[in-house]
Amino acid sequence: MECVGVTMFLLTFTLFLNVPGMEAKCIECVSLWPTQHGEVGDSMLLKVETHFDVQNVTFQGSWIKIKPKNSLLVTFDNINAIPNLRLENRPELKLPDVSLNFKHLDEDTQGEYELQINIVFPGIPSPVAVTKRVTVTVSVPVSIPVISKTPESELVEDRDNVTLTCSVERGTNVHFEWLKNNMVVGPSERHTFSQDYGTLVISPVKKEDIGQYICQARNHISSNLSKPTELTMFYGPYNLAVNSDQGLKAEGVFMVNQEEMVFFECIADSNPPNTCVWISKTKNGTEVLKIGPRFEVKPYELPQGKEFLCRAFNNMTKKQDETKFTLVMASLDRGKAKYSQEGSVLSPLTFITVSSVVIIACMMLVLLRKSCHPKRMIKTIYRRPMTEQRGLHRSGHEDATEDFGIYEFVSVPGKMDSTQASCRSLAGLDSVKDLHTTIYDVIRHVPETPTLSLLK
Repeated sequence: MECVGVTMFLLTFTLFLNVPGMEAKCIECVSLWPTQHGEVGDSMLLKVETHFDVQNVTFQGSWIKIKPKNSLLVTFDNINAIPNLRLENRPELKLPDVSLNFKHLDEDTQGEYELQINIVFPGIPSPVAVTKRVTVTVSVPVSIPVISKTPESELVEDRDNVTLTCSVERGTNVHFEWLKNNMVVGPSERHTFSQDYGTLVISPVKKEDIGQYICQARNHISSNLSKPTELTMFYGPYNLAVNSDQGLKAEGVFMVNQEEMVFFECIADSNPPNTCVWISKTKNGTEVLKIGPRFEVKPYELPQGKEFLCRAFNNMTKKQDETKFTLVMASLDRGKAKYSQEGSVLSPLTFITVSSVVIIACMMLVLLRKSCHPKRMIKTIYRRPMTEQRGLHRSGHEDATEDFGIYEFVSVPGKMDSTQASCRSLAGLDSVKDLHTTIYDVIRHVPETPTLSLLK
């Protein structure tokens, strides 16, 4: 039984080696880059990688150029390589990996090549055929491209077409790309391109096509940008509006001072500038007031709520647009208000701050005057004898009731110094009648019962 099992395994393995799937797996034993790019005058190696032991197998094959025309390049086996002697620029074959080497590339080298190889593996009686293809491009570096425009005259939107063509003096396998204001231009309903994108047709042109166009020319080995080409055209009018620096505007109504001359401007996005016509509308019909972009009107000469119309016409595009507005007379003082706002932004805040400071200062002055009588206190201090002034610095525990009473200013003839005394002190003087006295203080009331604050 054991011998039968071994025999069945060997038969199965032999069948597996002869199935077509084995050839498909052997194709992966040879790898080759599908596309290779080179520059004229350089060398190129079509590197073949063999994923099997070339010393233990037998193989033979050939290199063939199949496009643009079919021609045999070289045949080979494990030991020898036989080139086609009729070729002027013959490539060399490297053994044992069968890589093909071009010493000097030219434009004739460009094309599609095929490697055909038959491999005989040990234990497999029939050879395995492997085919690999590679595309070779040989390019000339591109020069700086140049843009030409047709027609060269000025364009009119929605009416004319334009063709932009990008070309190079040198370069092969060139592909072009268009940029407008550094943004890629792609195909659309109005933008069509040639096969290599060397020609751009815009049909018809519109305002949004205005800008700087740059062409980029490139191939597999180099790239260059053209100088910008400006595309301009006649267009408009768009976004028509009536503006004025005077009065107030809201919902197509201008409120203006009836005493002032008012100036209006009719503005639109247009090339060339529009021809503007100012029209007044009444119940009886319309009247052309002025031709030009600027309109002057005296509100006091107009009836209340008169309607006006500005009509803009482009002589090149033959397009026109119009807008309506109404004048309403009112008493406005926008000039002074605007001046005060722009001239002194912080004036209200400054006024409030100054007023607050003045009010607080006045309140403090009134309170101080009512409670302290500064002028009277200063006179009292300077006119008291030194002994009484020193008494001001007592400890505060003495009886203060004696200081209250009526005080007089006493002037004694023949003496420069003045004396201050109470009525009680003057009662004992014999020469009171000779004294010149003036009462300058009032009687102060002494509470009969001291308060807690005074006792503390």
